[in-house]
Amino acid sequence: MDKSMWMVRADEGGRLFDDFKKGGFVAIGWAALGDMTRLKSRDDFSRAVAQAWPDLKKMQIVNSAGQTFRFVREIKRGDDVLTYDPSERIYLVGTIVSDCIYDGSRPEFANLRKVAWRGNVPRDQLSVSARNSLGAISTLFLLSPEVAAEIEQRLSGSQSTADTPKPDDEQTQVEAIFKESQAKAFEFIKDKINRLDWEEMQELVAGLLRAMSYKTRISPSGSDRGKDIVASPDGFGFESPRIVVEVKHRTGSAMGSAEVRAFLGGRHKDDKGLYVSTGGFSKEARYEADRASIPVTLMDLNDLVRAIVDHYEKLDLDTQRLIPLRRVYWPG
Repeated sequence: MDKSMWMVRADEGGRLFDDFKKGGFVAIGWAALGDMTRLKSRDDFSRAVAQAWPDLKKMQIVNSAGQTFRFVREIKRGDDVLTYDPSERIYLVGTIVSDCIYDGSRPEFANLRKVAWRGNVPRDQLSVSARNSLGAISTLFLLSPEVAAEIEQRLSGSQSTADTPKPDDEQTQVEAIFKESQAKAFEFIKDKINRLDWEEMQELVAGLLRAMSYKTRISPSGSDRGKDIVASPDGFGFESPRIVVEVKHRTGSAMGSAEVRAFLGGRHKDDKGLYVSTGGFSKEARYEADRASIPVTLMDLNDLVRAIVDHYEKLDLDTQRLIPLRRVYWPG
């Protein structure tokens, strides 16, 4: 039967790497759960986690139970394991030689597996795809067969140093991973926006306009006569441009030409129109906007996310709290 290869992290920053290496083991601690070898099913682990940390959210319980269950029940003797030293940029590779062992005298190593270490693999010798896979933040995870095979080849010396990624090739692969990460982040931001209620969506759009140096007035609840927000340099609509904004927050329901015509029907000749629809717009609606007598912009969810990302640092704190984002730096 094929054996598996697992990553078990040595805490943040590889703090426990030397302990793992010198002691001949890997551990996940979790002393608050006591002897985890008494737990059998995944449900047993979930109940134990929920009892030890009653304030955890459901998904945190699921993730924690999954990690501990895998360490105790899924890892087998004879499986391979690696851990990482970020200061030396090496992966220490070994073979699991014991079932899970409980040692209550050492909380950080309360639940451990004995390991026969076999050698090191420098991170710089691995392909970009392997490094990307090994960068996962989980404490414990199963490596793909491809990455496991590459590590085994490097460990045995059967893979030539000529196979080490060249700078140009590496940069191309890094750029591809960056674009993939960007696309995922973009979709997650859309998910957050879709979960806002209508009033929060209105506040988000108004905050975006303020970040673009406009002052805004939000229509009170009730009949808005075709406008939810009015934006202008002075805040009253006396100075040009006067932007009249309609906000529709209906996922899965595109705005049609009738809705766009109704929005345009109440506009003055000097107005500018902004129609925001998280459900998007039909082809007919876009045609209606193109032939309108006043300038009008249709903003769907993709457009809204791009505008928020472009102006995020200028958003006021109340608006940022609606969609909290974090800056990520990436090698250029």
